[in-house]
Amino acid sequence: MPAQNKSLKDTDYARLADFRHALRCFLEFSETAAAQEGLTPQQHQALLAIRGSPDAVASVGQLAERLRIRHNTAVGLAQRLELGGLISREASAVDRRSVLLRLTTEGGEKLERLSLVHRAELKELSPQMMALFKSLGQVE
Repeated sequence: MPAQNKSLKDTDYARLADFRHALRCFLEFSETAAAQEGLTPQQHQALLAIRGSPDAVASVGQLAERLRIRHNTAVGLAQRLELGGLISREASAVDRRSVLLRLTTEGGEKLERLSLVHRAELKELSPQMMALFKSLGQVE
């Protein structure tokens, strides 16, 4: 992290605190929404990472990278999602060591419901978040 020569003011700390609070509020909303669908936040993130991958297919390694978790943790997560009927796992035709993950119909339906409520929440929060972003760039 680069050192700053200019010291921060009270307003800078207040803006950063407001921004962190807004992020935390959104994460709390997201955790609650996932729980209402019977998912953990990490399972929701995994479904989104898989669906958001090219052709809606992700390898376990890609899942680990997107969720910033260790490979063996991603393997366990994928196994639990498969047991829950939310994803399918299959060996890659190109590299038999690689396991490819796809959403099942049930996994896709859960993710769509979650994504719709998340998009609505983000639309609601957008003015506040944009104002916070703008204020973080202001120098006094």
